[in-house]
Amino acid sequence: MTNRRQPPRWWAELLLLGVVYAAYSGGRLLARGDVGLAVDHGLAILRLEELLRIDFERPLNRIFTHHGVLGIPADFVYASLHYLVTPAVLVWLYRRRPLQYRFARTWLMFSTLLGLIGFALVPTCPPRLLDASYGFVDTMARYSGYGWWGGEASAPRGFGSFTNQFAAMPSLHVGWALWCGIALWRHGRRPLVRALGAAYPAVTALVVMGTANHYFLDAVAGAAVMGAGWLAARAVAPAARTAGFHGKSTIVSGGWETSAGELLPVQRSAAAEPGAPGSDAGDPAAPRPAAEDPAAGGTAAAAR
Repeated sequence: MTNRRQPPRWWAELLLLGVVYAAYSGGRLLARGDVGLAVDHGLAILRLEELLRIDFERPLNRIFTHHGVLGIPADFVYASLHYLVTPAVLVWLYRRRPLQYRFARTWLMFSTLLGLIGFALVPTCPPRLLDASYGFVDTMARYSGYGWWGGEASAPRGFGSFTNQFAAMPSLHVGWALWCGIALWRHGRRPLVRALGAAYPAVTALVVMGTANHYFLDAVAGAAVMGAGWLAARAVAPAARTAGFHGKSTIVSGGWETSAGELLPVQRSAAAEPGAPGSDAGDPAAPRPAAEDPAAGGTAAAAR
């Protein structure tokens, strides 16, 4: 039986992810949109939030603006973690959870491409670029002297003109953070890792609003894009349903791998009687055989 624990070739994965990231970066630049249209979209989102009383970005931005002890770290989080944590989680899945990696990578790719469609169709001016009369302060500009970014964007100083300032809807900062959080929560073994998985998307959502880079509805749209990407990945990769990502177990060469990535031995003795030594029948905690394995000549536990 093929050992499904083996991850794809690293160089092929690196090339694939490089192509997707190049498309993401290039798509952001090409989908600049009309400035007036982007401002209109931003104001429409803000007015809708005010109507629904969900304009949480306004009080958060005031707090981050008046308290540098919060605003400066938030700027560092916004300018860096988006590009560090996501690749780190991909590498972690590739090395430690090869069965789950394929689906997770496909999910992230689909969601990113959907986000690019949103940038192209709905160019949106972020709160920080609205007229000052709307009460927002660009914390990245205010605290730019503390970091490597310039006053015009979160890009390194001098490279602000190479970014799309109107790619606010949806927030892929929030979307990618949610993807990371789910992966860490679902597949992390240690409580600290799972706690970080739960905290990371929540902190990211607060940061993108407090720094006036996104509206609350941008964050909601980022989560929705990840949901749509998950459905798309599930549709084109049905094998992922039995690959452990959704809480099920699967047979691999020489053992049973649980959704937590643990490899447990599988008993294949056809002659073992219930309760006999070497038999699983007398152990209520042992995995139960569910299908015949002709190659092994006995039973093998498998989850459908």
